[in-house]
This record gives sequence, structure tokens and C-alpha cells, in this order.
Amino acid sequence: MHSAQSTTELSSTPQLSSFDVIIAGCGPTGAILAAELRLHDVRVLVLEKETEPVSFVRIVGLHARSLELMAMRGLLDRVLGHGRQRPAGGFFAAIAKPAPEGLDSAHAYLLGIPQPVIVQLLEDHARDLGAQIRRGCAVAGFEQDDEGVTVELADGEQLRARYLVGCDGGRSTVRKLLGVGFPGEPSRTETLMGEMEVGVPQEEIAAKVTEVGETNKRFWLRPFGGGAYSVVVPAAGVSDRAEPPTLEDFRQQLRAVAGTDFGVHSPRWLSRFGDATRLAERYRTGRVLLAGDAAHIHPPTGGQGLNLGVQDAFNLGWKLAAQIRGWAPKTLLDTYHAERHPVAADVLDNTRAQMELLSTEPGPQAVRRLLTELMDFDEVNRYLIEKITAIGIRYDFGAGPDLLGRRLRDIPVAQGQLYDLLHRGRGLLLDRTAHLTVGGWSDRVDHLADPTAGVDVPCVLLRPDGHVAWIGDDQQDLDDHLSRWFGKPAD
Repeated sequence: MHSAQSTTELSSTPQLSSFDVIIAGCGPTGAILAAELRLHDVRVLVLEKETEPVSFVRIVGLHARSLELMAMRGLLDRVLGHGRQRPAGGFFAAIAKPAPEGLDSAHAYLLGIPQPVIVQLLEDHARDLGAQIRRGCAVAGFEQDDEGVTVELADGEQLRARYLVGCDGGRSTVRKLLGVGFPGEPSRTETLMGEMEVGVPQEEIAAKVTEVGETNKRFWLRPFGGGAYSVVVPAAGVSDRAEPPTLEDFRQQLRAVAGTDFGVHSPRWLSRFGDATRLAERYRTGRVLLAGDAAHIHPPTGGQGLNLGVQDAFNLGWKLAAQIRGWAPKTLLDTYHAERHPVAADVLDNTRAQMELLSTEPGPQAVRRLLTELMDFDEVNRYLIEKITAIGIRYDFGAGPDLLGRRLRDIPVAQGQLYDLLHRGRGLLLDRTAHLTVGGWSDRVDHLADPTAGVDVPCVLLRPDGHVAWIGDDQQDLDDHLSRWFGKPAD
């Protein structure tokens, strides 16, 4: 069994358990994708090779766009209760600038949340909607044909699905078996990262961080709460990169960089990361697709990785569901790669730039000083924050007003807030004229006639991911765009 497309007719094999979609990997990307598919009654099986959820308490950050997407599905309140908010500033290459005022989002902040918590919340969300999740199950092979994909597990069990999605991380088995190229650069710079307690006063730490940080931007200790600190230090000189780092590795590197190990002890988790940067050549081959880290890897500078994967899932979920439910326009599934591949390429570029700015070499440091000055201009600071937080994304939907192709912020409407109307993962016509109709698309697009809605255009058609697919007030033009995004009307 291999990844090449085959004309072998396997779908009639009676002993195979059958699903609409099998997802490899139950991290945040896989869990959100499963939930999005279940909103449309798609039969989903998620296979996770690990037998238990991750146990180490690493803190990850949800940026504004991901928080908006959580709000669209009614998850935000559940998530907020487990995280800590901080201003949306200082993300780009750790250049300490305040958050710009008036960012175009109702959730213009960073939410720091323990990784095991967000993974469990999203997994529970998928299960609540009816997704099946099997742990201790690794994909070992698959074959696809004209009707579906037969997946073989490591224990020899075979399963059948109409589609397979690899959400199985940077070392994705699905991507490798599929034969999709993963070009980019290997890791050149290694960094240690962890959370641990310290044995010296906070004032001493702050003074040393200020002193050393002037010349080494890959070194910091930041209080995290509960007596713990987030510790980052270059990994140069640490032995085998294939082995997980030890507390002694951190002590050694802290002494080398700062002249003291700060009495670090009682680690919560320890890890290392490199600056490898790679992007899959394509996100789809036939009935097999890639999302999250399986499609792109990059350094964690700016905290964009988890967010990029979650946003992949929101983009793909409704399109794949439409394909399975039978109403997708012919090219809809292809727009997943067309829209998300350039977004990932841009993230890879901005992380490359940030890593250069963290270098201790004189040239990159000169550029960093110049950019630090430029970021005093609000337009520059705002542009970089919108890039990092993904609220500046505009998909290419053709000529039209600037709002076309962008996401619409959570605005007040007659029934409360706009995002409260998107919990079911359907399209929405926000109609300020109260004269339009969604007609035969009402089984997949909702209609809100509200002259008081807080937008300065007559009407907008929103896709299930909240991006503006059409702006106008003409019924025929609307019908054309409903057909473009939501297929033929029902009889």
C-alpha cells in the first residue's frame, strides 16, 4: 500500500469501516477540522498516534483572528476562562512596541493558554459534535482511487474514507507517503525554550535580561505566574539535538550567555526548536489533503504556528463538507490551496525576517535598530501587528471594494453580535436593504435583514469562515455569487 493514485476498486470491500473523512492527527488543527465537518453532518474519524494527550504545560498564544474564529463557533467564552490576556503588541521579532490603538477586531489581544488545555477543549468540542477519535492509531499507508481512500493503520487494520486529511505535524506521515515536496531551509539555529522556577529575586533577573538582551535577542526570562518563568536561551554547544534537552543544558547555556544560571529548578517542560522553514508544494493531491504543520513549518517567532493551522482548518472544513454533501461548485475545494498556500508563504517570510532580526551579527542588529525606529510610526507598527495576528489577510476574490475577500469583524446587529449568527458554520447574507433573498440556497446560507447593521455597505455575503464573498445590492449579482460559493440552488 502506498500513496500513488490507483484505479484499483477497493470501495466495495465489505469488511472495511467507512467514513466520509479520516483525519490523521488530533492536535488543534485536526480537532477543529473534525468539528467543522461535523457541523455539516459529515462522518469523521480522527486518528491520533499518541495514546495520551500531551502532558507538559507549554503555553501557546491565540491571536486575534483565531479568537474571532472561536467566537464564530461559540467557543470563545469557554476558551477565555482558561487563558490570560495580554496586549497585542511586541510580537514582531520581540521588538517592544505598544499595541496600536483601534485595531480592527473586537478581540485585539493575545490569549496565552496552556497547550494541553486548548487541545482538550477543541477535542471535546469535536466529540460533542459527534466526531469519533481513536488514540494509539498511526497511519502506516494508504491508497486512493476515483471513489475514496483506503487507509492502513500500523496494526494492519484497514479503513475506508472518501477523503483523507493529514494534520499529523511537521514530520507528517501522510505528506511523505503522498510524495508531496516540502522545500525550504533546514534548521541552522537552535534555541532552548522551557518553563521553570528560579532561585534569585525578580529584580536581579530583570536587570540581567536588560543587560544581556541588548546584544542577544534570543535570550529572555519572563515571569509566567505561579512562581514559574518562561526561559529562552541559544542552544549552541548543547550536545545531541536528537535528544530532549535537560535542565543541566539550560543551566549550562544560561551561564554561557548571562554568566549565571539564575538558580533554575523544577522545570514544567523543556524543549528546543530550530529555524527550519518549509512549505508543502501543494495542499491537495486527489482525495488527500494537508493542513497545519503537515503543510508548513517555521520558527515560533511571533507565535503564529498554532494559529496558522487552526485557520487552515476553518478554511478547509466547510469546503470539504460541501464537496461531501454534494453542493460544492466544481472548483471550490481547489480554493483551499489557492487561498491558504500564499498565506503560509507570507508567514514563512515574516518568520525568516524575524529570525534575521534576532541575530547578534552587526548587520542584522543595524536593521533591527532601524526597524525599531520605523515602528514608532503607527502605520508600520499596525501593518506588522495585522500581519502577525492574521487580521490583515485578504483573499483574492477579484476586483471590488477593499472589504471584499477580507474577514468582517464582529459587529453589532439587531439580534446581538454578528458572530453569534455563525455558530452553525453556514454562510450568511447580511442585508441592510431588506429587499434581497437567498432563495434556493437557504439550506446552506442564512439571511439577516437588518438596516441597522454596523457596516457601511448595502449588503455583504459571508462565507462560513467569515470572509466577505460579495458586496452589493443587486439580486441577480447576488445569485451569481451564491452560485460561485455555494453551488446550485436546491430545487
